[in-house]
Amino acid sequence: MPVSTELHIVHGRIRDIATTAEVVAVPVQAGPEIDPAYADEVTGVFPLGAADLLAHEEAKGGPGELVGAPCRLGDGITDLLLYGVGDGSPAALRRAGAAVARRGRGGANLAVAVPSGADDAALAAFTEGLLLASYDFRVGGPPRRPAAEKITLLTEVERAVGDAVERGAVVARAVAAARDLANAPSLEKTPRWLAEQAERLAAEAGLTVRVRDERELRAAGFGGIVAVGAGSARPPRLIELTYEPETGPADRHVVLVGKGITFDSGGLSLKKNESMKTMKTDMAGGAAVIGAMTALRALRVPVRVTGLVAAAENLPSGSAMRPGDVIRHYGGTTTEVLNTDAEGRLVLADALAYADAELDPDVLVDIATLTGAAKVALGQRHGALYATEDALAAELLGAGADSGEPLWRMPLTDDYRAAIDSDVADLANMGRGGFRAGSIVAALFLREFTGRRAWAHLDVAGPARAGSDDAEVTRGATGYGVRLLLRWLSGRST
Repeated sequence: MPVSTELHIVHGRIRDIATTAEVVAVPVQAGPEIDPAYADEVTGVFPLGAADLLAHEEAKGGPGELVGAPCRLGDGITDLLLYGVGDGSPAALRRAGAAVARRGRGGANLAVAVPSGADDAALAAFTEGLLLASYDFRVGGPPRRPAAEKITLLTEVERAVGDAVERGAVVARAVAAARDLANAPSLEKTPRWLAEQAERLAAEAGLTVRVRDERELRAAGFGGIVAVGAGSARPPRLIELTYEPETGPADRHVVLVGKGITFDSGGLSLKKNESMKTMKTDMAGGAAVIGAMTALRALRVPVRVTGLVAAAENLPSGSAMRPGDVIRHYGGTTTEVLNTDAEGRLVLADALAYADAELDPDVLVDIATLTGAAKVALGQRHGALYATEDALAAELLGAGADSGEPLWRMPLTDDYRAAIDSDVADLANMGRGGFRAGSIVAALFLREFTGRRAWAHLDVAGPARAGSDDAEVTRGATGYGVRLLLRWLSGRST
């Protein structure tokens, strides 16, 4: 379900819109100090005075800090909220916007005075925070405290903020699309369903799409995708989305590859029940690729982009792949399956090999909820980054920092390459003999299928899911990766 909150921009005074909003939010700079653009309007509104109220609450004006009280504005009583913006950076305003949106839940209308000193990047981030914290996913009745139906952004007279707000809204809605896909129950979310959703979103976003079904995959030699999906009655798909910039032929071609395991039981190497509870989101990497692709045209990204999502359901049955099986990937490389729960790398290998052989990209980037080891190492806010080139790593690290989706670079340790040697095949899909460093070993396995191209791997098993709301992150699927990929792709024009 897309973010349904409507955004409106108004130039004027706080009192002009106060009568139509249940909550009116006014920015407070670090110090704390009421934003000078609105200070006169809130003078005398609070019984204690705004400065005294902030002092009483020991407020500092930090990002996302909230202080408020009911006040008389115009003819009615309105909750007047003072929200901290910290240093006014994009990260601070993204958090501030999220805090305001969460406080405004349960009401129909929320009015927010925009920080007067915010630049375009900060305003876009502020909009992202407002909308992403307004996200809901429900199967059944409405949430107990639904997001505000309407958010009115109040700016100083004659200040143009529309482009920045629109950019933030485009990014937020792309993230919401990824969250929707990943949050959908796996009873509904078959590989075919995921492909149908990709086709629908592609039509809306001006993308071309090709979907390969199980017969085409088998005939073309996509042995990894076919093997992983063999245990399910709901067969696999390979989704290919293509974006061409309107400005003419692009001088670079980027291929994004996403893991699309619509449910992961572990196959015959069965997971414990507790570990399966979040496995409807094991296609969060594929969802991030689809979500990012939907925003490329609206953001006028100047780079040609192809998105590949290898979609399969990993279930145990009489037809499922077994430990000890040898599968042949696209292009001919063989892999000995030592653990059927290490299935994500098998489907990604096919997609990467296909991209290398057929699509001739300048850069390959894959994103996947690949290993629990990455989550153990980095927790739930950082993704693990592996890259073959320092310049590419630096670009992605910068995009992650700018977008609020941070990465931490991990080593591609060549000394560990021997861990995936097999006695009977070209590779093994797990490190032998209890070999540790599982995230690194998985990345080394994927590197075997990328040719000598510039390549980066994002292991997002931690940040792709959240157990609770935190700023713009919502419980469940987070849509992690959409913002950083869009920031990276857009940044190529600067």
